[in-house]
Amino acid sequence: MMNILKIIVMYFVFLINIALADDVLPEFSFSDTENKKHSISEWKTKIIVINFWASWCQPCLKEIPDFMALQNQYAKQNVQFIGIAIDDLSSVLRYKNLIGINYPILIASEWDGYELSSRMGNSANTVPYTVVVNSDSKIIFRYSGAVKKTDLISVIGAK
Repeated sequence: MMNILKIIVMYFVFLINIALADDVLPEFSFSDTENKKHSISEWKTKIIVINFWASWCQPCLKEIPDFMALQNQYAKQNVQFIGIAIDDLSSVLRYKNLIGINYPILIASEWDGYELSSRMGNSANTVPYTVVVNSDSKIIFRYSGAVKKTDLISVIGAK
């Protein structure tokens, strides 16, 4: 009986450690649409809004204009939007150039993109998926699906 209790306690300690680790932004780097490699640490002193998206995803495309407006609105408050496209470069470039996305877009392979979003809490591996990270590299907000502009404002506006 005591061994079972020890196993249960160790299991919950393990789960708590995973939950704590998941709250910290993992280090990663991807190339942008000009094939320049960027590390997320470039923006570590900022509040970072990371959005995983794809050009074939209609809810993703619908929320990007709001992200562009919020990037303009909150840039002086140390907020940086980062798009991580889980898509091919030509499709991303076509959409980026069409609407003039005003924040960095990084390109991830399907495997790398979904793996990273999973490490940030996207257990369903869906797009769009958005996280907000504070200037201490802690994930303070996660949202699976198209996030509402007002929800983001309540998170980034309060910081």
